Amino acid sequence: MDQNYFYLITIQYLGFRYHGWQKQPNLKTVHLVIDKTVNYVFKGQKKFKSLAMGRTDAMVSANETAFELFTEEPISDLDAFLDQFNYYLPQDVRALSMREVDRNFNVIKSAKLKEYIYLFAHGQKSHPFCAPIMTTFRDVLDIELMKKGAKLYEGTHNFKAFCSRVSEKGLYTRTVLSCDLIENDMFDANFFPKESFLFKVKAEGFGYNQIRGMMGALVKLGKYDFTLDDIAKSLLPGNTEVMEYIAPASGLILNTVDFED
Repeated sequence: MDQNYFYLITIQYLGFRYHGWQKQPNLKTVHLVIDKTVNYVFKGQKKFKSLAMGRTDAMVSANETAFELFTEEPISDLDAFLDQFNYYLPQDVRALSMREVDRNFNVIKSAKLKEYIYLFAHGQKSHPFCAPIMTTFRDVLDIELMKKGAKLYEGTHNFKAFCSRVSEKGLYTRTVLSCDLIENDMFDANFFPKESFLFKVKAEGFGYNQIRGMMGALVKLGKYDFTLDDIAKSLLPGNTEVMEYIAPASGLILNTVDFED
């Protein structure tokens, strides 16, 4: 199709019942319901293509992410389109904003900074309603020790030990701009446990399962299965050890994305 018009649409979604973003045969994915809804709003009469700034995995949610919509014909009323798009989207997906961009904009290359959070509780059995966005680790964890461990991730390090599906061509030397483990001050519900926590990580990019691997190492640290020195050594150039525990997906949320026009 000839791509003459370009739009950036920010969205948020609960990933618990989806098999990630990317379309897959016979599976419900976020990209699938996005394209189906756009096609319904267009009444099947306009050609379009959509491209996400990144692909989340199964059960991973997004508080703010975006995709680029390419069309052959202009959308004359962006507000009206956004209203209709939201009206027909499933309850667990919501569009936040929409703006036209020029053909030089690239939703993937222009996404310069991403912040992920991992929401979790520990030492109890939480209400089942927490499951879609919060992971509960049933062991009692040393949160103060985990806070110290989180700060070790800041800076430029070799994160290969924390990634899945590693290859010789993969980019594993990454710079983490900030990394903190704090009390949860973002999400609340009357069925949440009295205490919950956020693992917050900000960087330009991440390897596959990197954040879940980083969180998994912190959990093992909190259980005294790892030491701070173990984590520090795993970040060194040339390290070949693999941190085998990957934290569950449902606590991971893509929180914000900063775009460079």
